[in-house]
Amino acid sequence: MKVTLDLAKLVEQGRLTQVEADRLKSFAAEGTGSLALNILIGFGVVAVALGVMGLVPQPVVAVVLGGMMAAVGLGFVLKGEQTWAILANICLLAGSLMLAAGVMFMTKGSVLALMTVTAVFVAGGIAARSGLLIALAVLALSAAIGARTGYMRATYFLGIEQPFMTVVLFSALAIAAYQASKLLKADHSRLAITAARTSLLLVNFGFWIGSLWGDRLTWFVDRASTSRYAPVIPAWTFSILWAVAIVGAGLWAARANRPWVLNLAAVFGAIHFYTQWFEKLGPNPFSVLIAGVLTLGLAVGIWKYNQGRTIPA
Repeated sequence: MKVTLDLAKLVEQGRLTQVEADRLKSFAAEGTGSLALNILIGFGVVAVALGVMGLVPQPVVAVVLGGMMAAVGLGFVLKGEQTWAILANICLLAGSLMLAAGVMFMTKGSVLALMTVTAVFVAGGIAARSGLLIALAVLALSAAIGARTGYMRATYFLGIEQPFMTVVLFSALAIAAYQASKLLKADHSRLAITAARTSLLLVNFGFWIGSLWGDRLTWFVDRASTSRYAPVIPAWTFSILWAVAIVGAGLWAARANRPWVLNLAAVFGAIHFYTQWFEKLGPNPFSVLIAGVLTLGLAVGIWKYNQGRTIPA
């Protein structure tokens, strides 16, 4: 159990002697020194690996070095060496990323490679209790169905090729991860919640792209045939379902005391408002007025609902 204490204030209040405070500070100093040594060695290992890759810029080198670093980090984790815990996590994280990058370059980003990378991130994330690797695993899985991000000339872009499949797949994953978090121990429960949250982000991005352009379900038809025969989900369908999902998620979050989900619903609710009212109906005063009235009506409804609830003693 970790506890944060203001030692100076406790000494001033007479609840702790100066000798006791100095003793506690000495424990903290030992931990800080160990942390600094772990970070220094970790950065040195990563720098050496990057230097070797720079001298021999081949994907197979990244795979070999990444695999070795991940194996070393995993060995420390499984051995339970608390002294080198930070170093173990650095090696496992950097090694997993390097291994994944090498696999992607060697296979030119195939679906099989993305699924392999997803498995690598999941295994590394569980072993190292790393929420970052778990989040990267979810993103790698989304890339397998065409999701991607990019940067060009100070511009970031997000691409969701299959909005409908993104919404369905990651809604199911978010629900499954959330339910799993109730059954797991604290460390693994945190990882499941991270997977659920990352999935919810992708669900909203899928709705967002779909609400603008709809979705032509080309994966229903043979790739050799023309896409004009593929069924189409119109943009307005995504718009309506997205609004329902945001309101439903917000109400559930308020009732279940889930502030992160409530904040997410508020953020994407604002994005949905901008997308629909400004991009489609135009930024005129009447549309803003109507949107404001609807928002206030929803707020009053939520307030009355909360007032009517019975609060347990």
